[in-house]
Amino acid sequence: MSFALYYHPLSSFCWKALIALYEADIAFEARLVNLGDPADRAAFQAIWPLAKFPVLRDNTRGKTIPESSVIIDYLARTEPRAASLVPGDPELAMQTRLLDRLIDSYIHAPFQQVVAERLRPDGQHDPFGVEQARRQIRAGYDLVAPMISGSGPWAMGESFTMADCAALPALFYADYAVGLTEWPELAAYLGRLKARPSVARVLAEAEPYFQYFPLRNG
Repeated sequence: MSFALYYHPLSSFCWKALIALYEADIAFEARLVNLGDPADRAAFQAIWPLAKFPVLRDNTRGKTIPESSVIIDYLARTEPRAASLVPGDPELAMQTRLLDRLIDSYIHAPFQQVVAERLRPDGQHDPFGVEQARRQIRAGYDLVAPMISGSGPWAMGESFTMADCAALPALFYADYAVGLTEWPELAAYLGRLKARPSVARVLAEAEPYFQYFPLRNG
């Protein structure tokens, strides 16, 4: 098989790559990695020294592609079925990549800081940092909401793109840290995303692992 994806089903950034692969119906070998297992970690580090998810291995072309946005860009450039994930029009492509980066930087990344706080040992908590992260998420919601509202069912209008692949994990998980009640347009958009077959498949595969998600029950 040409492609192998090194990932974990609970990893939010892995969801981006999985959605893109499922959306384009691209066959791949799913290489679930347990970073808590020394042998598994070492094998993954041999592929990508940073041992950070996700990583796509293109065995046919002999290339290793890390980082979710870069993976989607690579698929759009090399696989005809994935081409629509990044619009062919240069201006629309730039706007798609901009939304992807804004979502990751101002919603996805600060949310991960909230999760990291839940995993800190006693005596090393940072409530100020958590509240700062929550403020960043709210600012991210304020920034992104008007950019997607009214454009159509998806972030860039009628076409499902990289921006939507980024939005699902960011909004799905960040909703646990900062609820979407004050942003009904984002809540409605998240509902549409969850109903997308490629997204529904990712969520179904992740369901058995949600018990390990620190914010799931509070």
